[in-house]
Amino acid sequence: MSRRNLFGLLAITFVSLLGITVSYSAPTSEKDKDYELVRLVVDVLHEVRQRYVVDIDQDRERKLVEDMINGGLERLDPHSAYIPPREYKQFEKQSEGKFGGVGIQVGFDRQNRGQLTVISPMPGTPAYEAGVLAGDLIVKIDGKSTESMRMSEAVDMIQGDPGQQVTLTVLHESTKEPVDIAITRAIIVVPSVLGDRRKADDPKAWDFMLDKDSKIGYIRLTSFSKTATKEMRDAVEELHREGARGLIIDLRNNPGGLLKEAVGVSDLFLSEGRIVSTKGRNHKEETYDAKPDGTLLLPAEKYPMAVLVNKYSASASEILSAALQDHKRAVVIGERSYGKGSVQNIIEMHEGNAPSALKLTTASYWRPSGKNIHRFPDSKETDDWGVKPDAGFEVAMKDEERLEYMLYRSDRDIVRTKSKPVAPKKKDGKEKKPFVDRVLEKAVDHLKKEIEKAGAAVELPPRGNA
Repeated sequence: MSRRNLFGLLAITFVSLLGITVSYSAPTSEKDKDYELVRLVVDVLHEVRQRYVVDIDQDRERKLVEDMINGGLERLDPHSAYIPPREYKQFEKQSEGKFGGVGIQVGFDRQNRGQLTVISPMPGTPAYEAGVLAGDLIVKIDGKSTESMRMSEAVDMIQGDPGQQVTLTVLHESTKEPVDIAITRAIIVVPSVLGDRRKADDPKAWDFMLDKDSKIGYIRLTSFSKTATKEMRDAVEELHREGARGLIIDLRNNPGGLLKEAVGVSDLFLSEGRIVSTKGRNHKEETYDAKPDGTLLLPAEKYPMAVLVNKYSASASEILSAALQDHKRAVVIGERSYGKGSVQNIIEMHEGNAPSALKLTTASYWRPSGKNIHRFPDSKETDDWGVKPDAGFEVAMKDEERLEYMLYRSDRDIVRTKSKPVAPKKKDGKEKKPFVDRVLEKAVDHLKKEIEKAGAAVELPPRGNA
């Protein structure tokens, strides 16, 4: 599809909202033919406006046009999409890794009729300091009931300019009456780099040393936001000061993010060689190589590494794991990754004071080995796509175990007060067995052996011929 056609399609929004009429004269040039697509959609809108069983207001009409655009883009590939203004704001915040808000993770609690619920406050944020707790039901936001409120609406109301106040009416667990908590918004920084557990004396900080006896570090990278490379460097340098001898990078459930950050994080552990290349029909091939300056954990043989992936590790996660695997800098453990090796360009569209964007697939990623990452619709299991675990490091999982892992991981991340101990979970009246992370255990066992080998090699006496 040509660039003119794409901009023509996006012009439909303006046509529908402003009621601009399009000439119905026969096309006389190539340019006129391009606008036949616009004319077709305008005809459809006109008929809907005039003949549909109920009246269509302006908001529903705009949504109809957005659905038309996205329906067409989805036929091209599942990763191209039109991002409307209301969603583009959140998209930018996720990429930035910071926003104006109060510092809580929210979701819907099915046990309380889908009530908006605090999953966890973020330590050190205004909500945490104001006494908002994990498990609190958010009954109102600035006096407006949250019953039947969409998640996007709730998030928009809670977020806002730093320094401005928002009042959350919350119902604490085991209480009957809700309380109003006035909170002053601040800049909330969402970290990309987490550990396995928080430090006991400072819940704002993560303890990155997983195994203190063997000195094995553990870093969980949840996304590739604009701060991912810096956060990763800081965490690895902290581990190095603590005497780390091995490192696990956990990319499970990481959906990806910015290409620049995927290259940046990869470059922290590689001193030379190709990291990734991108190719496309109208996209000049671009290559990204590691630089010798600033490489961490050298010499590599002294600091073994493992990367954890699963079927939800995608895009930038696959760039990092493939680069470290192809250069034999780390072993990959777990399941085959998702296979999302396509490049999406974000083309900002200006609609007055409310920008939107077109996310369009323009190229594909290729591993250092030259193998493909992307899983195309007709790809077979035997084809080259995604990132497979190294031989002997596959950990097959069923959906039930994947769900248990996600619940286990989420539960460990929740910040609770000391006055609210965690009750043991039960299943069918019996105390539930603690979850065993088989993927992580396999990584720890492997690194222990590698660390032992490295230590033995260092301790060997010098040899010579006489």
